[in-house]
Amino acid sequence: MHIATLALILLGAAAAAIAAYFLGSYREKQRSQHQRHLLSEEAQAESRRLVTQAHEDIERQRAQLARDLEVARAELRSEIEAEMAEERRTLRHTRKRAEQRHEQLQQRARRLNEREAILQQAADMLDMLRREAEGAQQKAAQLYQTTETLQREAQRRERETARHAADTAALKSQLDAESARLDELAKEHAQKLEQLSGLSQREAREQLIAEMVDQARLEAVSMVKDIRDEAKLRASREAREVILTTIQRTAATHAIENTVSIVNIPSDEMKGRIIGREGRNIRSFESVTGIEVIVDDTPEAVILSGFDPVRREIARLSLNKLIQDGRIHPTRIEEVVEKVRSEIEEELVEVGERTVIELNLHGVHPDLIRMVGRMKYRSSYGQNLLSHSIETARLASIMAAELGLDAARARRAGLLHDLGKVVEEELEHPHAIVGMEVARKYKEHPEVLNAIGAHHDEIEMTSMLSPIVQAADAISGARPGARREALDAYIKRLEKMEALAMTFAGVERVYAIQAGREIRVLVNHDLVSDALAEGLAIDISRKIQDEMQYPGQVKVTVIREVRSVAYAK
Repeated sequence: MHIATLALILLGAAAAAIAAYFLGSYREKQRSQHQRHLLSEEAQAESRRLVTQAHEDIERQRAQLARDLEVARAELRSEIEAEMAEERRTLRHTRKRAEQRHEQLQQRARRLNEREAILQQAADMLDMLRREAEGAQQKAAQLYQTTETLQREAQRRERETARHAADTAALKSQLDAESARLDELAKEHAQKLEQLSGLSQREAREQLIAEMVDQARLEAVSMVKDIRDEAKLRASREAREVILTTIQRTAATHAIENTVSIVNIPSDEMKGRIIGREGRNIRSFESVTGIEVIVDDTPEAVILSGFDPVRREIARLSLNKLIQDGRIHPTRIEEVVEKVRSEIEEELVEVGERTVIELNLHGVHPDLIRMVGRMKYRSSYGQNLLSHSIETARLASIMAAELGLDAARARRAGLLHDLGKVVEEELEHPHAIVGMEVARKYKEHPEVLNAIGAHHDEIEMTSMLSPIVQAADAISGARPGARREALDAYIKRLEKMEALAMTFAGVERVYAIQAGREIRVLVNHDLVSDALAEGLAIDISRKIQDEMQYPGQVKVTVIREVRSVAYAK
């Protein structure tokens, strides 16, 4: 391109030089002709001829220059078109590479979205594991509490045994006195017995003493058994009456909470609209609500999965509204979810107020009322937390009334005892301590604070309401069907319980009944006596307590059956 331009410039310069040369020649001739004008007509004719020839030469040079310019112009045009074609090819190649780079960026973005989803699932699993660890810690605390209760019971029984030993010693002294009196009588009647029975004095004495000792032993055993039975009945009668009366007066239903919600859709075509183009709708919905949307082959249904019941309920209501509205796109999804979230917050306040009014409680702080409402969407071991707290409040109120304590304050402590489980901030303390601190922040009574903080023995009990709330909490959680455990774990627990009982000598068969709350042990009557049966029941219960974890308590019943068979012929 630069060469052609240079050639054009050179041609133009050459043409200008030629034109200047001919023009100079022409002017020179004109001057000569002017000088020679008067010389002759022949000279004038020659000058005209020369001028004409000069003009013709100029025209020929101009035509040649025009042809050269046209050729140069054509060559320049060809070079320019070749360069433009090369630029077009380069541009197409660059565009293709840009499209490939754009595709790679889109693939990387999709992989990043998938990684974010995996990280979110991992975070959800970590939260679930943390809650399971908290549950295990609560079970361990309950087990520790049960161990302390059994230790106190063992100490009480030791004291009763010492008292029974003193009674037995007094009875023995009486028996010794009675034996001395009988010895005197034996001496007085020795001769009569010898005469009547034909026995010697020594033989009669031995027979009489043996009979009296056997009789005294039987009376002592019978008296000790009566004293022991009377002590047991006296110690547990009042507690049993209070607890049974409380349980009978309180009836509650228990709903097993799940971690999934099912949303019905009018047709399977709606699944495509929920997913959206390239999955943008479902990704937007999951990112806004924090709930996983599972779209599978289930006809006319979409599954929402998440461990947080509040977020799952918000997602369920939002998806129903989007399906009814028909407009499903990221902007609309954000609007509907935000609106439903506001409605849920209002519902939490209404539920809390309704619960407080139902339990006849006054002066509860609005923030505490909102936390009580949040209990509706929380669960503990499958038991709805709000139902559990209401039931605990009623049980504590009844027991406090039976014992002559403040029933309203007991209801208040029972309702707020699990307040730490609905605190939104993540705190590194047991939920009982967290709930106590929150209640202290809102100026609750010290007895209520102690009952909240001590219902899992995290702090010392300083109020009479604290053991009542603890007992009410245990009764509510120990109801059959109140809390749920996995079927496999449940079966393995019963099998292990039966296997532990079978390890003792003399045991023939073991049956776990009443959902694992009682085991019945059938023993061989030839190997296990009545005295050993009682000790066997204690040993089995201790082994189960040391080696297993279970809710509530397990009753061990040892059955020894003797059958005597005779045939009349």
